[in-house]
Amino acid sequence: QVQLVESGGGLVQVGGSLRLSCATSGSIFSANAMGWFRQAPGKQRELVASITKGGITNYADSIKGRFTISRDIVKKTVNLWLNSLKPEDTAVYYCAADTPRTPVGEYDSWGQGTQVTVSS
Repeated sequence: QVQLVESGGGLVQVGGSLRLSCATSGSIFSANAMGWFRQAPGKQRELVASITKGGITNYADSIKGRFTISRDIVKKTVNLWLNSLKPEDTAVYYCAADTPRTPVGEYDSWGQGTQVTVSS
């Protein structure tokens, strides 16, 4: 089973940058994909970015061009680089894994989340 621990959240001003990191306990290669989700108060959780086992990345339109997902195979981490931050990016960000235990596209392992707050 993959265990996930996020870090790197915090308070940043509009236009600033953050790097979120997700440390994994198992082999991230065992996952079909790794994703970063976010959930703002009163809103549904949304998929922000994902990276497949083969390295293919996908991004939500709302953050395309500003956020970048990457993985470090040696350190077993999945990172999300957040640039040009906006107040609407304020949310709890979650790392998740789409493991072979469930159908492809279904994320079944989750971290505890890390808060990102963008002040104007």
